[in-house]
Amino acid sequence: MINPFDMVLFGGGGDLALRKLLPALYRAFREGSLAEGCRILPVSRRQSDVDQYIEAAHRALQKYLGDGEYCASSWKGFSQLLRPVALDIAVPDAQWEHLSDILGSDSQRVRIFYLAIPPAVFGPCCENLSIKGLITENSRVVVEKPLGYNAQTSDEINSKIASYFPEDSIFRIDHYLGKETVQNLLALRFSNVLFEHLWDAKTIDHIQISISETVGLEGRAGFYDETGAMRDMVQNHLLQLLCLIAMESPNSMSAKNIRAEKIKVLEALRPLTGALVDENVVRGQYVAGEINGGDVPGYLDELDGGTSSTETFVAIRAHIDSWRWAGVPFYLRTGKRMEKRCAEIVVQYKNVSHHVYDETAGNITPNRLVIRLQPEESIKLVLMAKKMDSLTTELQPAELNLTLSDTYDSFRSDAYKRLMLDAAANNSALFIHRDEVAAAWAWVDPIIEHWRETNNQPQPYPAGSWGPEEADSLLSRSDRHWFNAK
Repeated sequence: MINPFDMVLFGGGGDLALRKLLPALYRAFREGSLAEGCRILPVSRRQSDVDQYIEAAHRALQKYLGDGEYCASSWKGFSQLLRPVALDIAVPDAQWEHLSDILGSDSQRVRIFYLAIPPAVFGPCCENLSIKGLITENSRVVVEKPLGYNAQTSDEINSKIASYFPEDSIFRIDHYLGKETVQNLLALRFSNVLFEHLWDAKTIDHIQISISETVGLEGRAGFYDETGAMRDMVQNHLLQLLCLIAMESPNSMSAKNIRAEKIKVLEALRPLTGALVDENVVRGQYVAGEINGGDVPGYLDELDGGTSSTETFVAIRAHIDSWRWAGVPFYLRTGKRMEKRCAEIVVQYKNVSHHVYDETAGNITPNRLVIRLQPEESIKLVLMAKKMDSLTTELQPAELNLTLSDTYDSFRSDAYKRLMLDAAANNSALFIHRDEVAAAWAWVDPIIEHWRETNNQPQPYPAGSWGPEEADSLLSRSDRHWFNAK
């Protein structure tokens, strides 16, 4: 068990804290992962919010926990850990003294400052922590994406944080990396000789990584219209998953070695500039459509009219110029208001080199490995097999399916829980190094710049679809197709 720690949640009354962080910490408490003496200090700007915080947290847990997770007695114990604090993050006034008094003077006790706040105030928050003498040798800071708007602003934010915290005390979070199925991906790759010998250009035809959402702006219109899908999803989530799929085996599973291999992947990504952007990238924007039998408005309608060239969908054909992946395309796709909510990695293998069965046996479907990250978490391998209810030789695809929630009765994945506990334990293996952030922006920025220079407009696609038709042509030109989640 991890030693007792203090976690200060700046933005403790915000959507992220109430929807994700508090339920994750409650789960950790209920399973006994929080040592006696741990404290959670949610920070809000107004005293009125602090006065009502315990009740607001109670309502949030009842709303956002899964079926059967809420327990009145567990809530009573968990609520004793909550010590809400009122202060203005940007103003180092006397309110900060109350936070200092609660934390005390024990420099050996681990302090985790979780910045669930806009990136624009990361710097002022860290500066005021320093001014008030709250940063100790056992302090860590956890920062949420997006880290900047481009490479320059990202570097400015990282440099400001680095003025007060050393790199090994900065935990840049990407919650996709905390998903158990993502960790299973690494175990699958590096602990099974079967897959290690089937993980390169000799056997793999192509790889698809898709993250689709059914939701629209959800009250984030101002933020999203300035950000778009490329910055919000591709620069972090999709590229991080790409790194884990494509990286070489590290010498060990230490943070340093994993990061080194991920950076090699990002640096080996073939640059997309100029006309190559038009050939390999599709951007889209949803218009009105239907999802789950109900009508939903278009993106511009959610912005209350007007015009916008912000993309809500991106599809990319990428290549990694290395001996392992030479000639293998990686197709990345993400979008809002899609037909189904799903995050999935599909490894499509090549067809057999020689067909020993004649056409009466049916078509042979190439093998396929499907790793689903959400909503349920599963690993599926599609193989060819003989139909068992026929005396003649008829072939059909058969699935070897590992659905984690079925296999492990008590399985309940919570990426934020895992990552916050890792930060408390000073395990940074699943967090993002500053060099990774820089390398990702170096690849993404030229694409966005080309869109700006050419006034590239997103292609419309109906809400409830799988994106614009142009995204299909990225694959169909080479006789491939998207594997849309069922």
